[in-house]
Amino acid sequence: MLQAYQDRLMNKLLYLLLFALGFLGFKTNAQTSFPLMAEGFDSHVELAWETPPNSSPSNYKVYRSTDGIGFAEIKTTSSTKLIDFTGHPAGSADTYYYYVSALNGINAEIARTDTVNTSVAELGDEGLLDMVQRYTFRYFWDFAHPVSGMARERNTSGNIVTTGGSGFGILALIVGVERGFITRQEGVDRLLKIVSFLQFADKFHGVFPHWMDGNTGNVIPFGQFDDGGDLVETAFLMQGLLCARRYFSQDNPYENALRQAVTGLWEAVEWDFYRKNNSGILYWHWSPNYAWQMNFPIRGYNEAMMVYLLAIASPTHPVPASLWNTGWASQNYTSGLTWYGYQLLVGPPLGGPLFFAHYSFLGFDPREKKDAYANYFTQNRNHTLINRAYCMANPLQHEGYSDVCWGLTASDDPFGYLAHAPGAGTDNGTISPTAALSSMPYTPDESMAALKHFYREHGERLWGDMGFYDAFNLGQDWFANSYLAIDQGPIICMIENYRTGLLWNCFMADTAIQAALEAIGFSEDITAARDMRPNIDWSAFPNPAGDELIVGLHFQQITPCSLGLYDIHGQECLEITQDGDFPVGKSQLKINLSPLDKGIYFLQIRSGDTMEWKRIVKI
Repeated sequence: MLQAYQDRLMNKLLYLLLFALGFLGFKTNAQTSFPLMAEGFDSHVELAWETPPNSSPSNYKVYRSTDGIGFAEIKTTSSTKLIDFTGHPAGSADTYYYYVSALNGINAEIARTDTVNTSVAELGDEGLLDMVQRYTFRYFWDFAHPVSGMARERNTSGNIVTTGGSGFGILALIVGVERGFITRQEGVDRLLKIVSFLQFADKFHGVFPHWMDGNTGNVIPFGQFDDGGDLVETAFLMQGLLCARRYFSQDNPYENALRQAVTGLWEAVEWDFYRKNNSGILYWHWSPNYAWQMNFPIRGYNEAMMVYLLAIASPTHPVPASLWNTGWASQNYTSGLTWYGYQLLVGPPLGGPLFFAHYSFLGFDPREKKDAYANYFTQNRNHTLINRAYCMANPLQHEGYSDVCWGLTASDDPFGYLAHAPGAGTDNGTISPTAALSSMPYTPDESMAALKHFYREHGERLWGDMGFYDAFNLGQDWFANSYLAIDQGPIICMIENYRTGLLWNCFMADTAIQAALEAIGFSEDITAARDMRPNIDWSAFPNPAGDELIVGLHFQQITPCSLGLYDIHGQECLEITQDGDFPVGKSQLKINLSPLDKGIYFLQIRSGDTMEWKRIVKI
């Protein structure tokens, strides 16, 4: 009887223990399972899981294995998703196995997923572009403001939505439909939400403010006197809306309503009012409280070309085409200077930040046309190549700059926010992925090489749920965790223009735009090649070199070439040949370097539209 009593007591104690463990969140034999999804890409796996039923875990532990047997913990996180850079070598294909354990407040497991597996294998160029566009699209789809559908200023902006960034986001929606990221009807529904919001949002002579509250549409001041209309931001918004009006052209109630709403917003913009008393120039801001106190004329060469193009094209409130010359190109416009062997037709020394080559060209196709000043495809290509060459020369000796790690434009940095550009004072060692990636139509090879470097070499810190983070600075060991609408938008849009010309085709098909270009005086110019890939077989040795450098050349036909040597500041220091004809077969040139100081130089060879560089060290 004593034994039976002891057995009953032990069973009771065991029951109480099990009950207590269960109360604390421990699971015994039967654990709750919850679903886990894994998708492999080029160098990373994306994991996502749901919260286990009837529980509120404090954290999750993620485990990985290469054989499905020996698992090791790789991360503890409070999120229900994870991007895991596996570190597999390029060119290989590997299978990875995962499971996730849900933990309670005292780090005891309360549930576990089943084990799933996926493969990671090197993607080709098209696969990488698909991946970048798909991830970047999430910023404008998943992270859009839930009430207005507009793009938030950045991923920490709460209810602040941005006018220009939303224009970029509208273009991204078009790409998303075309690429199959969302259905056509989903795209139309989102755009109807946006235009419905815009119809009742604050406007100032038809012009939207820079920032608005995504719930109410009320203006949020961008600065002390900037609480009214922003003509540049509105131009970027209209660029997107006009493309949407063209793309969504089907005859059905939804798309008909969308086009009608876009037309109403477009025709309501009083471009002529922003001439400030009928002057020969357009002004950036007007406020109902401060009038023209901002006093910022839109001119020079910068990102705002779209303003004049749309103002001249307006069917209801146009400005004369003469303002292209009296306003836009009236001051500090033409250049003609050469940096690192590339001539700038317009703009500031060394080109300025690269967003000059992006924002107004998401819709405006610069190929095969020119105005009185430039072929803007050539301008943007040379601007991009100067930016890259400057990073290669790296005169300020920033860590990491190279032929594949380049791109200076406006972005976050370790010290705040800056319009980064070549030169002291505007170059603090910060590389912005949007700079190189958004130049894809102009420099496809160079931009693709940068994409691979950013992703494969720095992806663990530079890649997140919505694609590349805003910027990084290796000298400061700093990587942003921010996303900005005006930086994400050009990435997905300009990659698409490189791949298919989709947005260029939509915008340029607008008859009002065509009429404006004709009125401005744009004419056909087919001298700028669309795709200029190097095809020169050459070498330079020895390198490092003393007083003599030998250039070896190998041509299949008689070829006119120019060679020049440039210093790290982009200035030519030695002209070697000018359009000399080189014979078929192999030949050599001997270059006397004795007049030059020791240091780093760049040897450039140019044949027609093809240009290549080699970095030369003189010792």
